[in-house]
Amino acid sequence: CLMPGDGIGNDVMQAAQIVLDAIALDAEYVTAEIGWECWEQDGDALPEATIETLRDSDCSLFGAITSKPHVEGYKSPIVRLRQLFGLYVNLRPCKAYAGNPLNFREDIDIIVFRENTEGLYAGVECYPVPDSIMALDGMDRFKGEDVAVSLRVFTRAGCRRIIEAAFAYAKKHGRRRVTVVHKANVVRKTCGMFLEEAEKVAATYPGLECDYANVDAMAMWLLKNPEKYDVIVTSNLFGDIISDECAQLVGGLGFASAGNIGDTLAVFEPTHGSAPKYAGQYKVNPMAMLLSVRQMLDWLGERHHALALDDAIAKVIEDGVHRTYDMGGNDTTLQVAEAVAREL
Repeated sequence: CLMPGDGIGNDVMQAAQIVLDAIALDAEYVTAEIGWECWEQDGDALPEATIETLRDSDCSLFGAITSKPHVEGYKSPIVRLRQLFGLYVNLRPCKAYAGNPLNFREDIDIIVFRENTEGLYAGVECYPVPDSIMALDGMDRFKGEDVAVSLRVFTRAGCRRIIEAAFAYAKKHGRRRVTVVHKANVVRKTCGMFLEEAEKVAATYPGLECDYANVDAMAMWLLKNPEKYDVIVTSNLFGDIISDECAQLVGGLGFASAGNIGDTLAVFEPTHGSAPKYAGQYKVNPMAMLLSVRQMLDWLGERHHALALDDAIAKVIEDGVHRTYDMGGNDTTLQVAEAVAREL
């Protein structure tokens, strides 16, 4: 299922199709609508027809959406997708490709596992706040009309499955260490549960190193010693922030791909936004989308195609002949995709 979405989502999806055509993947492609334009037309950013198409699909490529805060009734369709289909793993590879002028360093190869359905993104919020919550200890010093609440929802099952996914990945791919990121010294109940489950899972993987880091310290250490980190696992909000920091270390959001992965469906996406001002100009870097295709191929079991695409991407980046504006070049989105396709 191809879901271009809004803005440059359409541009990078065309780039993905150029590469998929070169690979000649034995697949049927169907297109579905999602995003802000759907909301404007029908008041639903995730139409029921798209949900049904996804139910009939093995996986999906997603472009980008325009999300606008403070719009009554609007909820991010990608967050809804994650919760509806149980896409509890957000897998973010952050690898420095040789020759990328935007690399912070060239020895960075980090995999971030972000819990994708719970935490502060669970969507349990209220304003005004009910009297039952205002009566809790510590809340009585506020006035109800001055308070809004977003609940940070953790479950043991949710904590355990994302941590298990990170350790299983590390073992399968020969990674040496898993770093568990938290803030249990302050957010004691939820992060405390996360740590408890991490310790249980770590005990079942004696061949892997495991260490723990407060999220604020982690943000600092990633800038100081990024080469020391291998696999990182953390909660939803922390993972959202840390994974973008890791992406910037290897070139920025133009190189940031993500897999939203559940037990029966996965949705792969570049993590940049829809950049409406660039829509239709074919100016933006397609590498994040092409790396999303690479993730998708790997998840589908098309390992040889995934490795071939990774090699082609690496060759184009290292050669430095075909680059979009963010890398100091003048090529279009589609010209870069065509260069990758030729390498295939």
